[in-house]
Amino acid sequence: MAGGTAKKPCVFCHIARASTATPLLYTDERVVAFPDINPSAFRHYLVVPITHISTVKDLQRRTEHYQLVSHMLNVGQTLLQRDAPESKLYRFGFHQPPFNSVDHLHLHCLALPFIPRWKHLKYTSLGPLGGFIEAEKLLDRIKPLSGVHT
Repeated sequence: MAGGTAKKPCVFCHIARASTATPLLYTDERVVAFPDINPSAFRHYLVVPITHISTVKDLQRRTEHYQLVSHMLNVGQTLLQRDAPESKLYRFGFHQPPFNSVDHLHLHCLALPFIPRWKHLKYTSLGPLGGFIEAEKLLDRIKPLSGVHT
């Protein structure tokens, strides 16, 4: 493009719209789930909204955002309980900018152990610097002040 840079198409938008050969583990009208291409744990799935939302920074204290993240978490929990019932520990969360690798909101669903063990570093909160935020903490952050009935 003259005078500007062409924006790369969003890989997760393509997957969410079944425009790739990526095997989907789950799909409904709001989200899709699939195995992470570079797994960091015994089981490592991503749950992605079909609607493009860039990052956790774009989520607001709105009922629709709270319900979406709750739904993403429920899907991830159900998949890991089904596919990795022998795992004793699960982690669910999001990388926050600038630590996210794809600018399309995606929930990491991890059935531990981490493989290799050092991968746990990628899924650590860095406090005010961001890093990884647990799904439950994100839900607390975006819970509408008027309350939500799910």
